Amino acid sequence: MQTTGDKEKHQKRLHTFTEALAGGTLASVKIMLNGLHPAEIAHVLESLPATERELLWEMVDEKLGGDVLLNVNDEVRASLIRDMEPQELVAAAEGLETDDLADFLTDLPDVVIHEVLQSMDEQDRHRLESVLPYPEDTAGGLMNTDTITVRPDVTLDVVLRYLRLRGHLPEMTDNLFVVNRKDRYLGKLPLTVLLTQPVSLTVSEVMAKDEEPILASMSASDVATLFEHHDLVSASVVDESRKLLGRITIDDVVDIIRDEGEHSLLSMTGLDEEDDMFAPIAVSARHRGVWLGINLLTAFLASGVIGLFEDTIEKVVALAVLMPVVASMGGIAGSQTLTLVIRGIAVGKIGGSNARKLLVRELAVGLLNGLLWAAVVAAITVLWFGDFQIGAIIAFAIVVNLVVAALAGVLIPMVMRKFGADPALGGSVLLTTVTDVVGFMAFLGLAALFL
Repeated sequence: MQTTGDKEKHQKRLHTFTEALAGGTLASVKIMLNGLHPAEIAHVLESLPATERELLWEMVDEKLGGDVLLNVNDEVRASLIRDMEPQELVAAAEGLETDDLADFLTDLPDVVIHEVLQSMDEQDRHRLESVLPYPEDTAGGLMNTDTITVRPDVTLDVVLRYLRLRGHLPEMTDNLFVVNRKDRYLGKLPLTVLLTQPVSLTVSEVMAKDEEPILASMSASDVATLFEHHDLVSASVVDESRKLLGRITIDDVVDIIRDEGEHSLLSMTGLDEEDDMFAPIAVSARHRGVWLGINLLTAFLASGVIGLFEDTIEKVVALAVLMPVVASMGGIAGSQTLTLVIRGIAVGKIGGSNARKLLVRELAVGLLNGLLWAAVVAAITVLWFGDFQIGAIIAFAIVVNLVVAALAGVLIPMVMRKFGADPALGGSVLLTTVTDVVGFMAFLGLAALFL
């Protein structure tokens, strides 16, 4: 997540590049561009329209190309790759970490994938092949194979000499992994222990055995939760037989958390975090048009309910004035519950064991707020229209709609999850339909009955 300072810095940088491109000072633009971190270059590219983006992309140093492509969203990456020559794509793939390369290869043409694999040595190709079978959103898809393993029967002195002989450690290394001769995971040797314990002790005497490794099939979301709860910097990844496959590091988990936050926010409006902000107008219109169409159908459903009470509305004009109040109150209350439940599901805080208690709690909150604001709205209505009967009707309708909104806010995401759908995607549309229909039905139905 970007801080306010980072956002301001990016805005200034974007302004500088835009001005430089407009002024034609391309040499200075290239120097500035390649002095940035790949993630910062990606951010700039995503923030520019297609024409300027293509011009800037041509200036990116070949050595940075692969890392930049990994940092841009899927739609922008696809558009950049589409215009690249095979040899450029092969060059971009060189030097990438195994987990990053696995993600990158899925976007490349078959002929380029073959060339990339042919250019790798046997050990790196074997590591890559161990990652490729796993989906991107699993621990196996996230892991890197740059692990350092040691045997349990050697002394710490031997381990230290081995590390000095290697000359370097992979980034984010805080543990060495202990395996047997068949590469079965046994435990981990923290570097802090290695550096502080007597060198005459064996690895088996000081290694940590209490931390379970992560199964390669575990979802990325569960991996992020595990890192959060245990304050991990890195963790081992194993297959079903506990054979060590690789490790996941905190930098990958930060990406998961950011992506999940963007997904939850954008999905509630039918958008995708991988969409290109400057995609062609027709493409963006088509993507958004689907959800506008769905929303239109639900709006006609609510309008149909209003149409059933057309005669009543004609006789009492105040009903037409007050209808939006009932629907709006229910919509806001339901959205609060819906957002709370979707977040709870996403972080694993809501399940079968506590769903009923949460439902009862939200119904109670809805009832309490309903009674409070029903009294406020009723008082305003009486003062406005001088009609106690309409005040009582709208008060009752608000109480009913807020209780139903709480019920829908809990049940909609729970039911969607049960059927394997993303609760964030379309949940708000369904909720709006429920609160509009129930609100109008309760308010106008009572009005037709008593007025």
